[in-house]
Amino acid sequence: MPVATSTPKPLLINGEWVTDATETFESINPANGALNYQLSLAGTGQVDAAVASAKEAAARPAWRDMLPHVRAQLLQRIAALVVEHGDEFARIQMAENGKVWVECKKQAASAAATFRYFAAVCETQGSDVTPARGNYLSMTVYEPYGVVAAITPWNSPLTMEAQKVAPALAAGNAVILKPSEVTPSAALLLGRLALEAGLPPGILNVLTGNGQVTGKALVEHDGVRMVSFTGGTASGRLIGATAAQRLIPAALELGGKSPHIVFDDADLEAAVESIVDGIFEGSGQSCVAGSRLFVQRSIYGKLMDMLVKRAGAIRVGQPAAEDSQMGPIASFGHRERIEKFVKTALDEGGRALLGGKRPDGQEFEHGAFYLPTIIDGLDNSATAVREEIFGPVLCALPFDDEEDLIAQANDTVYGLASGLWTSNYPRAWRVARALEAGVVWINTYKQLSIATPFGGFKNSGIGREKGIGGMRLYQQTKGIYWSMGV
Repeated sequence: MPVATSTPKPLLINGEWVTDATETFESINPANGALNYQLSLAGTGQVDAAVASAKEAAARPAWRDMLPHVRAQLLQRIAALVVEHGDEFARIQMAENGKVWVECKKQAASAAATFRYFAAVCETQGSDVTPARGNYLSMTVYEPYGVVAAITPWNSPLTMEAQKVAPALAAGNAVILKPSEVTPSAALLLGRLALEAGLPPGILNVLTGNGQVTGKALVEHDGVRMVSFTGGTASGRLIGATAAQRLIPAALELGGKSPHIVFDDADLEAAVESIVDGIFEGSGQSCVAGSRLFVQRSIYGKLMDMLVKRAGAIRVGQPAAEDSQMGPIASFGHRERIEKFVKTALDEGGRALLGGKRPDGQEFEHGAFYLPTIIDGLDNSATAVREEIFGPVLCALPFDDEEDLIAQANDTVYGLASGLWTSNYPRAWRVARALEAGVVWINTYKQLSIATPFGGFKNSGIGREKGIGGMRLYQQTKGIYWSMGV
């Protein structure tokens, strides 16, 4: 566990560790309520300095004209250092958001793999020669925006920060990384390792702070030419509105209320395991969590009995314990928000088949723990079914047939992810195409790959991260015409 200290952690600006912030904030361990440490809160002065250093660094020939294979080597060195410091990354995340150790280790490994993947994309991705319609050569090339602001969430900082920083650097930008105030320290460690790997000063700056001060100043700054944000839809709307006023692009990966669907011909045992992982892994604090369960009416009772038994066996405990399968909620304030949603669900006629409360016992007394919760008895208009709870709360609803299912599943403002279970492959294809979601899993759930584009429909966001296009997201397209005439 990190040692509490009265000296706030500094900011990374232009390759230097800066401690001149006038405000600080605290990192609290959600597993026991203890102070982890204090951190510097970047204000407008620090944002101005970071943007100026990033703008200057991005324009230097040493970075601007760096050959792709050389830039790729830098990303590979960062990846190697992330692997070397994997346990340190995992401990930081565990102390700040309460994910269990096994999941933290997996996410540290995933972050390293992301840097390796975009190193490969950087080195191999070419420009295009387009068909000419005259006596000229026409081509398409791709240029960096310059200064990119990357704003990341608290639920999975290890993966989210890699998924923004790696492609933005591969594309040739300078990056200002603003992590969530709940999970700020992994970004600082990444900044230190990037310098150690040889990344030029100013190419990656790290500003800790909150959205109201630090994030707002970044998004509004006229030196920032592109914003990449992952987080809640309400914050995404504000960022998108500011970006629209400034006429700069914004990639927004936002909230979800993902349907997880089980037809009567599904492998029920496999489906139950997937449902449990899809909603209770990470205490349900995932944008793609399968929080709306739709079960065909003919098997509803049977599957719910199986599900309650399986979810009831989840071992909730301290995140560092080897046998813990679910840790605390990431913050005490967020647990209160989840509890309000559950109360509303019960007030609106829902039944708590499992959980719906904090766990008992001295082990949980000082932490932000909450039990896996399954609620049924609601219809698709209930608050808990429509709003993103972002916690270990599953709302279960029956459906009659394919038409009924599609109508209910798509009756939401969100469209990030979805999953369905059936042995009927023509039906799987029809339903997958009909679901309004950026990701559809068939006979699996939460299967993710850095090589596959990811993003949402409707209020779940704009743009696609990951995949080869994940680097192009951070580049501008330029057409060049070269006359072949005399």
